[in-house]
Amino acid sequence: MLASYIDKAMETAIYELIEDDNTYWGEIPELQGVWANQPTLDSCRQDLREALSDWLALRLSLGLSIPVIADINLNLYTQLLTTV
Repeated sequence: MLASYIDKAMETAIYELIEDDNTYWGEIPELQGVWANQPTLDSCRQDLREALSDWLALRLSLGLSIPVIADINLNLYTQLLTTV
């Protein structure tokens, strides 16, 4: 389920070429704070996926809510982890 969430979130990512420094900016608009900036589009995508994984790990470990994406609700697992 976590891998599916990451895949679906990455499908919503937007990328932009920053002409001032010729780098790529990527973000997942639904997930505040998940962004990357790299010299190539491919490295930006990889860095964004890593940022997303780290963001999810932190939110899950702290029991913080996670936006539902593509009907995948990770909050159910967060609730289970915090009640055990």
